[in-house]
Amino acid sequence: MKIQLPKNVKYIIDKLYDNGFEAYAVGGCVRDSLMGVEPKDWDITTNALPEDVKQIFSHTIDTGIKHGTVSVLLDKVIYEITTYRIDGEYKDHRHPETVTYSRVLKEDLLRRDFTINAMAYNDKEGLVDEFGGQEDLKKGIIRCVGVPKDRFTEDALRIMRASRFAAVLGFDIDEGTCEAMKELSGNLKYISAERIQAELIKTITSGNPAELIRMYELGITKVILPIWDEMMECEQHNPNHMYTVGMHTIKAMEGVHNDKILRLTMLFHDSAKPECKTTDGDGVDHFKGHPAKSAENVKRILRELKMDNDTIDKVSTLVSIHDTRVEATPKAFRRFMNKVGEKAFPYFFEVQRADIMAQSDYRREEKLALVDAYENVYNEIMKAKDCFTLKDLAVNGRDLIERGINPGPDFKRILDEMLSDVIDNPEHNDKAYLMSTYVK
Repeated sequence: MKIQLPKNVKYIIDKLYDNGFEAYAVGGCVRDSLMGVEPKDWDITTNALPEDVKQIFSHTIDTGIKHGTVSVLLDKVIYEITTYRIDGEYKDHRHPETVTYSRVLKEDLLRRDFTINAMAYNDKEGLVDEFGGQEDLKKGIIRCVGVPKDRFTEDALRIMRASRFAAVLGFDIDEGTCEAMKELSGNLKYISAERIQAELIKTITSGNPAELIRMYELGITKVILPIWDEMMECEQHNPNHMYTVGMHTIKAMEGVHNDKILRLTMLFHDSAKPECKTTDGDGVDHFKGHPAKSAENVKRILRELKMDNDTIDKVSTLVSIHDTRVEATPKAFRRFMNKVGEKAFPYFFEVQRADIMAQSDYRREEKLALVDAYENVYNEIMKAKDCFTLKDLAVNGRDLIERGINPGPDFKRILDEMLSDVIDNPEHNDKAYLMSTYVK
C-alpha cells in the first residue's frame, strides 16, 4: 500500500533516518490517506528523543515537550514529531501521569485509541498495521486497540470520540467497544466542558447526526446532555407529529445542511417540550410555550458547554422563533425582522422547512407554502433595501444632537417613532421628511 507523502513530511522522515533514527507518519493522516481523503495535518512519530529532534532540525518549538512532542517549522507549516512512548497511569481519566519513551513502534501504537488511528507509514517500510486497522476501515468499523475497557478507563473522552468517528465516517462501532462505552460512560463527568463541546459539535455537524440515538442508548447523553434523554422518551400524540420529540429532532437535524448554527438550532428547538407537555381530554398532547422555554434551555446548556456568545445568541434567537407565524406581507415581515434582529436571517427559512418536514404530513403543503411566502417577502425587502433597523434609518443620533436634542428618553423616543413609521412606510425613510415630522 503506497501513500503519497507531502514533500516536507518525506523530508522530515528521511532526515531522521539519515541521522540513524526511525520515523513514520502516524494516526489520522494515515487513516485519511487510505480512505482517499486529503489529511488536514500530518503527525510524525519517531524513536528519536525530543533533544535529538531539536538537534537535527533548526526551527523547532517545544509544543508538548512534557509528552515527547516537538514541532518542526518548515515553509511556515508546523509538523508535530512525537517520540515513541508508553503512557503511565491515567488518574484523571484524561491524561497520563507519566510518559516513558520507547524504542519500539508497536508499543507506541498500542497506546492509541482505535485501530483505524493506530497505523503508521513511511516509504521505506510501507504500512505498519499491527491491529487490523486497514481491515476495519474496509469493514467500516470503529474498534479499540487492545482491550476497550482499558482504553476508555485511560481516557474517557475516547467514548465520545468513538461516536464522533462513527458519525463523521458513517461507520458502525464494534460490539465489544460499544459494551465498554456503555459501562464506562459515567466517566465522562470527569471531562472538561470544552472537550465535550468540541466532540459534540463534530458529531452533530457530521453527515450522520442520528448517532445521537446510539449515544442515548449507550448512556452517553445521560451524562453530557441529559435533556436529550427526556426528548427521546417524550411521545407526541398530536396530528402534527408522528415521532417522539427526539426522533422528530433527528429528522429535523437531517433536514438542514451541516452548519453549526443550524444543527444546534434543530437539536434544541423542541428541547422544552417534555416539560411543557399537557394532554387534553381527547388524548391530544400540547406543548404551549415550548419555543421560549427551549430558548432558555439553549442559553443555559450552551453556556455550560462554554460555547461562544455569538453562537448562543443566534441559536437561542432561532429556537425562540422556530414556530412563529406572521402575515406574509412586507409590513408585517419588516416588523418581525426588526423584533428578532438580523442574525436570524436567512437561517429562519431553512429552520422552519426542516421542522415542518420532520412532522407528520398533516397540512404540510400549506405550512411549506407559508414559508415560501415568507422567503419571497424577505427577498423583496432585501432587494428594495427597506429599513427595519436603526442603523439603516436616514436619521441618526448626531442629526438629533445638531438640532439641540440631548441623549435621553426623548432622544430614544424620537428615533423609535421614526423607525416605526419607516418600517410601515419605507418611502418615509427620508431625512428631510423625518426631521420635519418628528423634530419640533
